Amino acid sequence: MTTSKKFRTALLQWNKLDNKRQMPWKGEKDPYKIWLSEIILQQTRVEQGWAYYERFIERFPTVQQLAAARDEQAFKLWEGLGYYNRCKNLLFTARYITENYNGRFPDSYPDIVALKGVGPYTAAAIASFAFNLPYAVLDGNVFRVLSRVFGIDIPIDSTQGKTLFAELAQETLDDTRAGEFNQAIMDFGATVCKPLAPLCTVCPMRHFCEAYRHGNVNVLPVKQKVLQKKTRWFSWFVLRVNDKMFIRKRGSGDIWENLHEFYLVETPAQPHWNKQELDTLLKNQLAVNNYELENAGPVTSQQLTHQTIKAQVLTLRLPEIPESLREKEWLPYRKVSQLAFPKLLSQWLAGWKL
Repeated sequence: MTTSKKFRTALLQWNKLDNKRQMPWKGEKDPYKIWLSEIILQQTRVEQGWAYYERFIERFPTVQQLAAARDEQAFKLWEGLGYYNRCKNLLFTARYITENYNGRFPDSYPDIVALKGVGPYTAAAIASFAFNLPYAVLDGNVFRVLSRVFGIDIPIDSTQGKTLFAELAQETLDDTRAGEFNQAIMDFGATVCKPLAPLCTVCPMRHFCEAYRHGNVNVLPVKQKVLQKKTRWFSWFVLRVNDKMFIRKRGSGDIWENLHEFYLVETPAQPHWNKQELDTLLKNQLAVNNYELENAGPVTSQQLTHQTIKAQVLTLRLPEIPESLREKEWLPYRKVSQLAFPKLLSQWLAGWKL
């Protein structure tokens, strides 16, 4: 069985048995309501957009009623969401549909994607959820899931990456259950294959997930435009089993290409690794319940041309090599010290004592 088929089967099984994510627009077949929810969720978290969606549906239950609204009415309901151009596009498109489609939302992908404010992702969502048309969605959740499961380190924001992931998303899609599949993969990325602290040990994909097998979960997906970040927070975990340490080589598309490092967790803000946070990380990502924290070093800093790296090195002793890292490199210190590392790690290694 191909990885695509394994993935499709496991995802739909998870969706049927374990997907508990609730949202008011989930399972909706009315293209107007789907479109409204997708426009609200552009640049907006689900938790914030939920109440706005419900207020809009209550006040304007059909596209014709939204089209007939005064601009001020719609903007008042939108107040607090920001990115007000989305609201302008909502009104323009509602009126366009009312005038050009007799108030009936278009039911073909080309017509949907041609609507103002509707891009390929939103069009695929509407086409698949409302009409079960076989168009794969490709948002941040989908990029992350596909990148990890298939072990792809091509930057998702590069021209090559966008083409490759679009093709892969379409290849993995269940054409007969497109709406269900698209919702499932987005829910899976939001609740299991999360950006931080993904639930790898209970993931139904872990037996064929390339990132889990190679210990690359925390470094995928790769973004080409990572230099736009001003400050990045790295936590390197020196995983030790007897006299050996886990080592990996950094891939392309980011700083320090081909240099070596320890197990990396990057966070958007400074982490505070207390026992509870460490327990959760190790259990969820590596199925490790027994460990000893030998040392938690100070936060150090390195200024690069376009970004500042803030880093901490924590040394953990494990009773055995975690299953997900068994195929990776575990080397004794004498060999580790001969490898090339980023400056922050080479300085740490120079002062580290066995």
